[in-house]
Amino acid sequence: MSQIYASAAPISTKKTNVDDIRQSVTYHPSVWKDHFLAYTNDVTEISGDEKEQLEKKKEKVKKLVAETPNDSTVKMELIDAIQRLGVGYHFEKEIEESLRQIRQNYEIQSRKDKGDIRVLALRFRLLRQQGYCAPCDVFDEFIDEEGNWKESLLINDVEGMLSLYEASNYGINGEEILDKALEFTSSHLESLLPHEINSSMSKRVKEALDMPINKTLIRLGAKKFMSIYQEDESHNEILLNFAKLDFSILQKMHQRELHHITRWWKDLDFAKKLPFARDRVVECYFWILGVYFEPQYETARRLLTKVISMTSILDDIYDVKGTLDELRRFTHAIRRLDISAADEFELPPYMRSAYEALLGVYAEMEDEMLKQGESYRVQYAKNEMIKLTEVYMEEAEWCYSKYIPTMDEYMKVSALSGGHVVLSTTSLVGMREALTQQDFEWITNTPPILWASMVLSRLMDDIVGHGIEQKISAVNCYMKENGCSEMEACSELSKRVKNLWKDMNEEWVEPREASVFILARILNLTRVLCIIYTGDDGYTNSTTRVKDFIKAVLIEPIQ
Repeated sequence: MSQIYASAAPISTKKTNVDDIRQSVTYHPSVWKDHFLAYTNDVTEISGDEKEQLEKKKEKVKKLVAETPNDSTVKMELIDAIQRLGVGYHFEKEIEESLRQIRQNYEIQSRKDKGDIRVLALRFRLLRQQGYCAPCDVFDEFIDEEGNWKESLLINDVEGMLSLYEASNYGINGEEILDKALEFTSSHLESLLPHEINSSMSKRVKEALDMPINKTLIRLGAKKFMSIYQEDESHNEILLNFAKLDFSILQKMHQRELHHITRWWKDLDFAKKLPFARDRVVECYFWILGVYFEPQYETARRLLTKVISMTSILDDIYDVKGTLDELRRFTHAIRRLDISAADEFELPPYMRSAYEALLGVYAEMEDEMLKQGESYRVQYAKNEMIKLTEVYMEEAEWCYSKYIPTMDEYMKVSALSGGHVVLSTTSLVGMREALTQQDFEWITNTPPILWASMVLSRLMDDIVGHGIEQKISAVNCYMKENGCSEMEACSELSKRVKNLWKDMNEEWVEPREASVFILARILNLTRVLCIIYTGDDGYTNSTTRVKDFIKAVLIEPIQ
């Protein structure tokens, strides 16, 4: 069943029944029901033999990395395969050392590989992925006098075009050569799909055009790449077997985590208490799995999944259920985050249920941080949740008064209402890395990479949601402000999304404003949103391809 929305009714001075001014909405129920309750500890147990085999295979791969010369194309291909197979986290030091040396010899090696666009683009991409500022002038030989790519040098080199396409997704502002490369390769690869390339290459091209490496979630990308890598005759069997075993072990771990989170969610009984809200706890876990999937982040994943699940509930209370008076009282109560506020502000039963659950999440967070000696982190998370509900309230005021803000007004509020600051800040709370109070101050002051992520995500959400959700969107605001059509507005906003990706790429490249641990959370959050909001709102309507993604990562065993 697809979701149905109705416009919010404006506030009337006449005596009106409460139900008459609520929004009418229907969301489809959870597509997963109790599926993940089946993944008990017995089912997801990781045997001693599996652990032992993983360590043995890991040592073999580590030896392979050490023995492959850094100045060889084989080394770059090996690093690329390791990262795309999702096992790069096992070899971070080795990969960093190799790429540091590759960067030192970048110009020399690039001259040696002159004319080989595949290798040049691969080296460029690997370095940009690592945050090195690799110059793009290595591609100058492929550019004609008018500044365009020489079609004759690339048109018959599908491997080279594909490598260049992936590299061009790492472009930053001012790199016109990469802007043109992305346009050129996208167009030509798309035109090649119906013919001229074998089925294996066709599959690779389709995957890349749909989800380039720069926008891919590591776990989802690994699952897809394994089948492609396996079909490659030159694949390394030791690496492939290690990646498969690692994927299976992590999948069991994630299934076990989701079992416990599903149990927590069912105990809250929101399906009955808050039937108007989206039941998406599995999708929320998948979302957070995109932020960090590694074993050491188990506590962080659990806490952040619970926070995002509650954020979704609050979003629906403000967008769907609450009257203006109820929402004002609810906002006052959340500013306090204390159980006594539920009585003081006379919260109705449905709001009280959500409020008590939210307090429970923060109580759990405080207990965990007390164990780690990092209690101060929790207040930062709480403060951002309070700010989020305040912008929810401002959007509700707009909706009830039928006010359409300017684009500047809209983005100042609605970029925040996407919840990115809450999620980015809370993502740091459960991490065991040596973060400081200054790190939390930095992220809560909305640095450029976070602002770019917030705006990018808001625009993508609004573009796919416009015409479905009867609420103010960037599309409405842009149309009104510029007197243009919906198509023109969506086209312009899509261009902005592309430029915001370049802003994020630029913030990732050294010198960085913050540690890689922090920036990676923001970047990964953006990747999740990119996947969810490409072509459809895959969160609200999770019967779409997001369902297939969840199956691939959390249900289907590796072949």
